[in-house]
Amino acid sequence: MKLTQNREAVEKLGIDFLGYIFYADSKRYIGENPEAGLFAAQKPKVGVFVNENAFEILGLAKNLGFEYVQLHGTENPKTCQLLKTQGLKVIKAFCVDENFKFSDTKPFEKVADFFLFDTKTNLPGGSGEKFNWKILNNYKGHTPFFLSGGITLDDAKNIKEIEHTKLTGVDLNSGFEDKPGVKNIEKLKQFIAELKNAEETA
Repeated sequence: MKLTQNREAVEKLGIDFLGYIFYADSKRYIGENPEAGLFAAQKPKVGVFVNENAFEILGLAKNLGFEYVQLHGTENPKTCQLLKTQGLKVIKAFCVDENFKFSDTKPFEKVADFFLFDTKTNLPGGSGEKFNWKILNNYKGHTPFFLSGGITLDDAKNIKEIEHTKLTGVDLNSGFEDKPGVKNIEKLKQFIAELKNAEETA
């Protein structure tokens, strides 16, 4: 989210979380001087970070009212534990490709509330590309997860066909944007409707 008006429109669609990118190298970075009303949301807010200092994250969370943090770097379990003990919900992201070992998630089982499985790229941030979702069958952990990476309008039916019991939601980015950080409301509305329709006809 970059713009207050866009955030307000997205929030009316029945989404569960609003994400704010605090990684300066990302095209979706909120910027040095974000709009004053950007964070005045009623839905849970997620601050997204890459290898940021834990105390900097805690300060921003307190000042801006984040309930969740999403960690996309090489953060270790101790960092997750510190944030969690300070009352934050932690989403730990993992970059997945054909060689990914889900055993790498085990040290984070007790210190992350959710995992997020995204497509592996050379740099942090959205690539707009999918990984092979069949790989998710190899995940045997207990922590619920979000699916991310290249999801578009055409994927609602395929997502509903994923039978993994720990899949708890999807992260919608580049496939639903007019430009980085600005969501296309009509695409989001259509996707949500199609996803609900897929649930009803399943």
